[in-house]
Amino acid sequence: MLIRRFRVFLPFQSCQSHKRIAPKSKTTVACSTSLFSVKYSNASGGMSRKYVGQEDAQKIDLELFNEYHFSLDQLMELAGLSVAEAVATCYSKEKLSRERPRVLIVCGPGNNGGDGLVAARHLMSYDYVPDIYYPKRSAKPIFENLVSQCEKMEVRFLKDLPTPDLISADYDVVLDAIFGFSFKGNVRAPFDDILKALKAIKVPICSIDVPSGWEVEGGDMHRIGLQPEMLISLTIPKLCAKFFKGPHHYLGLRIVPRSLLAKYDVSVPLYPGVTQCIKLNY
Repeated sequence: MLIRRFRVFLPFQSCQSHKRIAPKSKTTVACSTSLFSVKYSNASGGMSRKYVGQEDAQKIDLELFNEYHFSLDQLMELAGLSVAEAVATCYSKEKLSRERPRVLIVCGPGNNGGDGLVAARHLMSYDYVPDIYYPKRSAKPIFENLVSQCEKMEVRFLKDLPTPDLISADYDVVLDAIFGFSFKGNVRAPFDDILKALKAIKVPICSIDVPSGWEVEGGDMHRIGLQPEMLISLTIPKLCAKFFKGPHHYLGLRIVPRSLLAKYDVSVPLYPGVTQCIKLNY
């Protein structure tokens, strides 16, 4: 993931990104507000954007850090919370056979992996049973703290990735928290074999922000990426979401100020009530 995504609380907002960067410079952009998920309009009366590319996603993240004074751990916590809520909404206990649904969360070394660690903790509090496979851990304190929190909540960490057959038999859902916003080029070990294994499973895959193996703007250009059943975009959908063909596209991380959305000429649907996620119809 590159910078951290933009988040939103307001009735009208914009879409999101995948990786957070540490704040370096201050930048601004143009967004707009929307009335409903069906209709999007900007202040000038024209149509505003529903997706952002990598450059605008980075700029928005920098503004959230530098101008709005969000911290990385704050954004990661809100992102992981919205991911957990989206998974529990789409794959609710009523729809699954197990009384306590089992979720395998595969985490990468960056911020996307951090979102997965946060999501595991919240899924545990929703009475799901999350297991985490985290093969390449970050030594940064923020990630070590997230691991410690999961361990103290008795979330299990796996030493090895189960075979595709075992994953299909033992889990209801797999949460892809491997790569995100900043991924480009070839997949290096051990994640090349991990993607191959996940492409062979028979249970739904949910990807955070950008399906692993996809580029943020071009999608699965190299034909190495996952094809998830569910995509959870954060703050504002990235351009690659246009290539997503699965049945469930959710948006989460509702923290982007309306002024920032208007600045980047981006629209997002109105979130109902106090929910942290919303299902998109595009």
